[in-house]
Amino acid sequence: MTDNSLRSVTVERTGTGQFVATNTRGGTVGFGTGSGPDGEAGFTPVELLLAAIGGCTAVDVDVATSRHAEPTRFSVAVSGNKINDEHGNRMTDLTVTFSVTFPDGEGAERARAIVPRAVKTSHDRLCTVSRTIEIGTPVTAIVEEA
Repeated sequence: MTDNSLRSVTVERTGTGQFVATNTRGGTVGFGTGSGPDGEAGFTPVELLLAAIGGCTAVDVDVATSRHAEPTRFSVAVSGNKINDEHGNRMTDLTVTFSVTFPDGEGAERARAIVPRAVKTSHDRLCTVSRTIEIGTPVTAIVEEA
């Protein structure tokens, strides 16, 4: 592994059931139990996982298509079922659905033709998030002594 391969975030508690994740570039995203102390509709960790799955392939598809034409609609719906079975809590039946349209004009036909191949290539090889989930990677949990 090289120094360039390491990815990390820090998660800090901000209140009861509320957290903020910070990346190495200083970006932040808040999440928690889904309803904060003021009743806001924040993201849960599962919803962030779904967003990461869809977002990873969305970035790949956008890079491949937008150089030919700017989309008029670019939407990705990600869903799955949360279950509890002999393996514990987990998500099943994960589905990523792309809805991308381009205006008429130069490059639009090429961009439309690229979408299916770009989605497949991202899913099969490029998207680190969905590839990690599908292949299955062990997660090690460590508790440091205070």
